[in-house]
This record gives sequence, structure tokens and C-alpha cells, in this order.
Amino acid sequence: MARVRVATPQDVPTLAALHAATWRAAYAELLPPDALTELDAPHLHKAWADAIEGGAMVLIATEGDTPVGFVVAGPAPEDDVAAADGTLPPDAARTVLVSTLLVEPRWGRRGHGGRLLAAAAAALHDAGATRGIAWVPAEDPALLSFYRRAGWNPDATVRTLDAGGRFLREVRLTGPLNLVLT
Repeated sequence: MARVRVATPQDVPTLAALHAATWRAAYAELLPPDALTELDAPHLHKAWADAIEGGAMVLIATEGDTPVGFVVAGPAPEDDVAAADGTLPPDAARTVLVSTLLVEPRWGRRGHGGRLLAAAAAALHDAGATRGIAWVPAEDPALLSFYRRAGWNPDATVRTLDAGGRFLREVRLTGPLNLVLT
């Protein structure tokens, strides 16, 4: 049985392992090998502990008892929601950021990503948020398609990150939190 639950501090090792496995599979072509090697470092465990204890919404998708994916979401920082010229939209205070949503590839295409996004969106909507944003690698057609099916679309804002000497272009997507996933 598939379900989504709130992550606890006891889930930190599981989240770190899922994070590393998922990034190695999904981003091997986009990120330099050094960036993927760093996923074994203890700082990854600390980052997950900080996320859980720091107030971000961290949800885990499971199939049976097996954790298969995760989502991290919360209030969008001003830098993430601002227009390219730095101006904030009128709904900036009610906009949330889905900072990461990943399902381990061998568990893909089973609805876990949709359940994660829907659960996060519903909880954030219930807390007063009205809109979500996510930054997605421009070279990740599967993730772009996933968000588009949920009604989230590019808003013409892009950014380029330096991922250990390799530049990674990301597209900002935005969409409603009252999702109807098909």
C-alpha cells in the first residue's frame, strides 16, 4: 500500500540514502562526479536533520514499509519568488517553495510523486498559502512534464547555478496548491 507520511528525526539516514541514490540516478548527466561523491558526506545527514527540525515540511512516500521518495516544501524565500528585477509579487508572503521532490527511479511511474506533491500542497494550502513554485533543471524533461501535468508551468524566470564547475540552468515553475492530479 502506498502512502505519504511526515518525516521524523529517525528518518534522517533513510532520507540521506534516498537523496544520494536518487541524485546519482537522475542527475549523473547534469552534475559533475565530485558533486555526486559529496552526497556521502556527513553534512548530508546534518542537512536533513536541519530540514526536519527547522520547520520545513518534509514528507516521505512509502510503498508498503519501504521509503521510495520525498518532498521538502515551505515558505518561499524572497530571492526565489522575486521577479528577475527583484520586485516581489503581491502574493509573495503566501507563496511556497517546493525545494525538492524526488522519487527513487526504480519506484517511479507509480504515483508517488503526485501523492507527495498533492499532500504537501494540501497542507500548505490549509496553512494559508495560495501558490507554489519549484526550480527544475531545464534538462530534466521528466520532472518538467510531471509539474506541468499538475498544472504548474514556467513563468519565464530562469537561473544558472554553478554546480561544481558545471553550469546548471533551472526554470522556475509556478502553480496552484488546489491540485487535481490525474
